[in-house]
Amino acid sequence: MEIYRHPLYYEIAFSFFDPKEQVDCFERIIEEFSKIKVKRFLDIACGPSLQLREIAKRGYEAVGLDLSGEVLAYLRQKAKEEGVRIETIHADMYNFRLKRKVDFAFIMMGSLNAESNDQFLSHLDSVAYSLKSGGLYFIQNKAVDWTRDEEQSWTMERNGITVKTTFNTRWKDVINQIYTEKITLEVNDHGRLLKFEDEEDLKFIFPQEFKALIRLNGKFEFLGWWEGTESTWYLDRPLEKAKTPSNINMVLLRKN
Repeated sequence: MEIYRHPLYYEIAFSFFDPKEQVDCFERIIEEFSKIKVKRFLDIACGPSLQLREIAKRGYEAVGLDLSGEVLAYLRQKAKEEGVRIETIHADMYNFRLKRKVDFAFIMMGSLNAESNDQFLSHLDSVAYSLKSGGLYFIQNKAVDWTRDEEQSWTMERNGITVKTTFNTRWKDVINQIYTEKITLEVNDHGRLLKFEDEEDLKFIFPQEFKALIRLNGKFEFLGWWEGTESTWYLDRPLEKAKTPSNINMVLLRKN
């Protein structure tokens, strides 16, 4: 996709969260739910991963998986600049097998957007193969509200580079639960104006359908879903009690 070929601009566009606060939340979730000691983390569809860079700074092993070679090269360079070690894996998040399993896996920014139920189930198989029994899979900002189209726009700036991001979704095929997602980055890089757009058709997995697919896959236990903000999540705010669900997080436990 076009926007991932420009990882600096992508990182600036999506840097509206606090990675330290997010990793603090990971550690609380691990303390609450994990059945194993956590030393090794996997970020799926990692992008530039400010989270992995923070994880590595705390002394954990950090692994980033992404389909974009440009993004992974950028992540390796940033890790080198920051004096941390991050292992990178160039692979499809819907079909991968790690040679060495991890203790905790996570996917951020609503990146778990399959094109079909079969693709989603294949993803679960891949994560299950690569995650130790008793480990957790954390899924952040998975869309659950299918009742409206969505449009958001925001602007971020860093070191003289301004990036305006526009994100929108619209229903395309209600019967087959297909929606179109479009992301636009408008960049002003010290007076140089650039524009990048990506658009793809994805399958909306309804909340109860999501839980049913977890059961069908059989390799995970659904522990729950909760509300949060961009940077933190509240285990005392279950989604069932939310009036307007936003920044959802879900936690799955890898079965034995």
